[in-house]
Amino acid sequence: MLILAIIVFGMVIGALAQLIIGGKNMWNIDWTLAIVAGMVGSFVGGLLISLLSGDGLSLRPSGIIGSLVGALIVTGGWIWYRKRSTVS
Repeated sequence: MLILAIIVFGMVIGALAQLIIGGKNMWNIDWTLAIVAGMVGSFVGGLLISLLSGDGLSLRPSGIIGSLVGALIVTGGWIWYRKRSTVS
């Protein structure tokens, strides 16, 4: 059950990152990117911010904000890479 909750949390964070970044198709969410960006962003950003702020591994606002920032970075990087590879 915990794994399912982590996947759903990552998917929501990744979708929120896509909505914040926006673009031409703001309401057309790429769910594969949302899951991957949310999971990677949550792991790297959430873990890093939680440990740096001294909150440990418990669920705190600093970890949620770190997860969102990490997902924004992953989503932005992926969109940049896709635009760069289609132009060439």
